[in-house]
Amino acid sequence: MSVTRRLVAAAAARTVTAVVRAVLEEHAPGGQQRWLRTNHRGEPVSMLEGPAVAAGVLAGALVAPGRAAAATVVATATGAAFGIVDDLAEDVEDRRKGLRGHIGALAQGRVTTGGLKVLGIGAGALVTAAIATPRTSPSGARRGLLGWGADVALSGALVATSANLVNLLDLRPGRALKASTVAALPLVVGPGAGAVPAASVVGASAAAAGADLAETDMLGDGGANALGAALGAAVVLSAPRPVRLAALAATVGLTLASEKVSFTTVIESTPVLRDVDRWGRRPVHAPADPPGDEG
Repeated sequence: MSVTRRLVAAAAARTVTAVVRAVLEEHAPGGQQRWLRTNHRGEPVSMLEGPAVAAGVLAGALVAPGRAAAATVVATATGAAFGIVDDLAEDVEDRRKGLRGHIGALAQGRVTTGGLKVLGIGAGALVTAAIATPRTSPSGARRGLLGWGADVALSGALVATSANLVNLLDLRPGRALKASTVAALPLVVGPGAGAVPAASVVGASAAAAGADLAETDMLGDGGANALGAALGAAVVLSAPRPVRLAALAATVGLTLASEKVSFTTVIESTPVLRDVDRWGRRPVHAPADPPGDEG
């Protein structure tokens, strides 16, 4: 994967993110008020950053070769679509929060917007993995259906949990963008097919960072799920099975931990993480988020 292709992807993602956000400022679907939410300070913040970031990642992903582009487009588009549905149509009277709450509702036969998001992103993640996973081995031999299917299941789970984890981090300005960029950079400089999708994540995150840190914009579920799914797809496209297994263990472990402890509490009590988390944003003294507090 050429350096030029990676740079073009990052530039395209950054440019499209900025342009789409500017257009949405004038032509927000349903009006600006529909996209406003109250942040951790009690101030209004726009979720229009989310569709703009998703559009940027999609634009950058198109620079990748066929299979990598197709896998990243599916992951990003499903993450954005089902995330935006949850952002705009969530039942505010329903107090279920976190992955456990949404799955619990599904088990009771009730489909919430959060539950629909779990199902939709999960299905999109499996399609992403099926596209990204070659049917032939490096030697050219056709892989058995069982082995290929196991790889698809592993990779699909990684894409889905990555989408959810980035969403869990979107509770303070810039946090999800910083984490996504840090995770994407090793893939950008690596030799794998996920380099261009990862460069798209970096470019879109860079374009959104200013407004996010200024606390006028936020990713919302649409942007966070899209960014996380694209990042997961990049890992799937680049990493061998042992690395994907380790990444899946990390995303699952952190997701389960979020049901019990607040990420904000952990970050604030760890000096290095606290400094990185606060870099670029306004000083704030606010209570920690309750465990599992995501849409």
